[in-house]
Amino acid sequence: FNRHSIYNDNITNFDCIRRFVILFGLLLLIQTDKASLLAEVIQHVKELKRQTSLIAETSPVPTEVDELTVDASDEDGKFVIKASLCCEDRSDLLPDLIKTLKALRLKTLKAEITTLGGRVKNVLFITGEEDSSSSGEQNQQQQQQQYCVSSIQEALKAVMEKTTGDESSSGTVKRQRTNINILEHRSL
Repeated sequence: FNRHSIYNDNITNFDCIRRFVILFGLLLLIQTDKASLLAEVIQHVKELKRQTSLIAETSPVPTEVDELTVDASDEDGKFVIKASLCCEDRSDLLPDLIKTLKALRLKTLKAEITTLGGRVKNVLFITGEEDSSSSGEQNQQQQQQQYCVSSIQEALKAVMEKTTGDESSSGTVKRQRTNINILEHRSL
């Protein structure tokens, strides 16, 4: 046996083991990076889904499904209702909406109307015609507001579901996408 060759063999074996440990460590590091990368991707996809759902909720584009939402809020001491309805567009829809709101003694503060492909989405910000901030019981006022919200919801649902008998569905004109913002100025 040659001492020099045993020494060289040991160095070679040690070097081989050292390289193996380094490579094994890199392999574990790569696997960890893949796992953390996958976790980041999953988190990013969840965030994109959340953002998409937020955009869909606030999107002015009409959907293919008839929808009606009525939400109430108290802004600066004034009871404001946000009503959003999406349905088939028809020539008498806006006159029907106006007539319904007048019958309920409501005033439109702002209207956002979008049409696309024979569908329409109306987002209306409405309030009572008269200021109801007189000294009355708050509980009674809340009951009246709840009644008001349900009455508005029922009335708008009736307008939305109304069909026009004199227009044939094959003769409807598909309009280009249009955004209209109407803001009514209130006089003090």
